[in-house]
Amino acid sequence: MRIKLTFLGAAQNVTGSRYLVEANGSRVLVECGLYQERQFQDRNWEAFPFPPGDIDAVLLTHAHLDHCGLLPKLVRDGFRGKVYCTPATAEISRIILLDSAHIQEEDAAYKRRRHQREKRTPPRPVAPLYTTEDAERCSLHFAHVPYGTPKDVGKGMTATFHDAGHVLGSAMIALTVHDGGDKRTILFSGDVGRKHTPILEDPTTFTGADYVMIESTYGDREHQSAEDVTAGLAAAVNATVEAGGNLVVPCFALERSQNILYYLNELLLADRIPHLMVFLDSPMAIRITEVFEKHPELFDEDMLRRMEQHLSPFRLPGLKMTRTVEQSKAINRIRGTVIVLAGSGMCTGGRVKHHLVNNIERPESAILFVGYQAAGTLGRHIVNGANEVRIHGQARRVRANVVRVHGFSAHADRNELWQWLSSLRTAPRGIFVVHGEADSAKAFGEFLREKRDGQVTVPGYRDEIVLD
Repeated sequence: MRIKLTFLGAAQNVTGSRYLVEANGSRVLVECGLYQERQFQDRNWEAFPFPPGDIDAVLLTHAHLDHCGLLPKLVRDGFRGKVYCTPATAEISRIILLDSAHIQEEDAAYKRRRHQREKRTPPRPVAPLYTTEDAERCSLHFAHVPYGTPKDVGKGMTATFHDAGHVLGSAMIALTVHDGGDKRTILFSGDVGRKHTPILEDPTTFTGADYVMIESTYGDREHQSAEDVTAGLAAAVNATVEAGGNLVVPCFALERSQNILYYLNELLLADRIPHLMVFLDSPMAIRITEVFEKHPELFDEDMLRRMEQHLSPFRLPGLKMTRTVEQSKAINRIRGTVIVLAGSGMCTGGRVKHHLVNNIERPESAILFVGYQAAGTLGRHIVNGANEVRIHGQARRVRANVVRVHGFSAHADRNELWQWLSSLRTAPRGIFVVHGEADSAKAFGEFLREKRDGQVTVPGYRDEIVLD
């Protein structure tokens, strides 16, 4: 049996997940993600290193852009197969990809106007990476696969999706390759969720696999406890109220926004914070929250009980859903403290930039970061302590209080990843450490080599490995 793996993204970096599996004359692409780190974004524009029309199927673990964000380009460039994923992932991916395409179109139009104003000729024509039409066409390729249901995805290749506990509908994928009487199973961890976190079920564990591809976003550190998370959020809210400013929370539309609402609801029910107006200022996060409410079958017992008791965090007192630009702008005319959850989570675009403009130079306001900030992003510059940042082309002094609470992460930390991997009763033939910055991936690779027998590899971009 010969199986070839090619690592085309999220290899010693976090974003751009893309792994090509070739066996039995079939080609299956696991993930088709967008690069978000500034130093790697040119890769989004490069031609695919394979003819898209030769790909038999795409397997998608979940709907974050760094996993699904290049699918419209893949379809536009010739892919004609199915994109297999869970029903919730398909629904959320449609929302996220249309939003991404709209941003691409807006950015391209803005750059063209700026170049015209500055009388500059760019080295290449300014165009969106893909259009809303491309995203609409891409959505026609989604095929729903429920958890635990084997699906034939290529010649002698069967994929089974299992709950990853990371975001709504997220999956780990067991890809089994058959060749005569021989077979091998490659387990793709996707993004591994955490046990005992709000709303979702715990991640699935496995008893065996021949090869494991495991993420390492936080492979070199440990998260805060749930108690620390709650205390950190309460402290940030109460300190900002006392100072008289606003609390701006850059939020990812998928999962992080919903988790923040959950914890704010808990604090309000316990009277640990004042009853403030909370704005979910993200049309995409609002639409995704509506998808959450459509899929209670994916909730854990605690969340189901809260829904039955009419204590849903998606209906917390004081919550305002701001869908229009006018409603968003009106937030800045409110006197007194408000909490604003807005995208994007890494401050690379979206409405959060406008809220930063209005608050980042106010010492009484606070910017609360609750998620991973990729290298080179505006969010990363702020959390790294920059005294000045550029927003909408203008320099802004960072005078607001910058707060970071790590425990909100939907990614397992080093010990949680190890616990998940330890469920395998026998050591796999090989472990591939991916989806982590180079230092994190290498540190986690060393950690695993000390802990477990078997070959541990930290592949680089475009590395090719043949499995037997």
